[in-house]
Amino acid sequence: MNKFMESHLTEERPEKKISNGPDGDVAYLYEAIQEMAVSYKFKPGERLNERALAQQLGVSRTPLREALNRLTAEGFLNFKSGRGFSCRPLEPKQVMDLYGLRTALERESVRQAVDHATEQELTELEDFLQETGSAFNDRDNKDLLKIDEHFHEKIAELADNQEILRSLKNVNARIRFIRWIDMENRRSTTQNEHRQILQAIRDRDKKSALEKMETHI
Repeated sequence: MNKFMESHLTEERPEKKISNGPDGDVAYLYEAIQEMAVSYKFKPGERLNERALAQQLGVSRTPLREALNRLTAEGFLNFKSGRGFSCRPLEPKQVMDLYGLRTALERESVRQAVDHATEQELTELEDFLQETGSAFNDRDNKDLLKIDEHFHEKIAELADNQEILRSLKNVNARIRFIRWIDMENRRSTTQNEHRQILQAIRDRDKKSALEKMETHI
């Protein structure tokens, strides 16, 4: 089992009390609240009780507010003066906008990957598909989505474009709940489509890579 499989598919994130101060603690707090938001542990439109959330996570209001402000800036939460923070609902127009942005990012990502990916990098990605494909149909939707996100984010890494990668991770997180629901319908086709995309990149066939990526997403 490779490093990704060990860290993302077999291990659960440990429970942790978060102390004030160190940047690492604030980063962990940001990730914890982001996970709550994208998995709808907060109801859409629900006002967040900062005091209760701080007690739940074992932190003071200062690092909590820092994480909430960052999540608001990145589109996961809303903030209104006098009302505070609330979970942003995913309305149909916003969902379509996010999927449109994802399509644009994925197209540019695979286009640049054709130009920049090395043979070693492509072999490593092929090995990943081999390792995760053997029991693909036996995995739950959460694991399938992690595999899919890893594949697409790896292509962004192969494109050697950190801005595409950063933006793609943001979009993936914001539509994760919807994609998690949809993954059951894509269970039988996802890995084969991944292999076709990878082969087009390996063949340095930009037109085919773009077509297969568009069909896939």
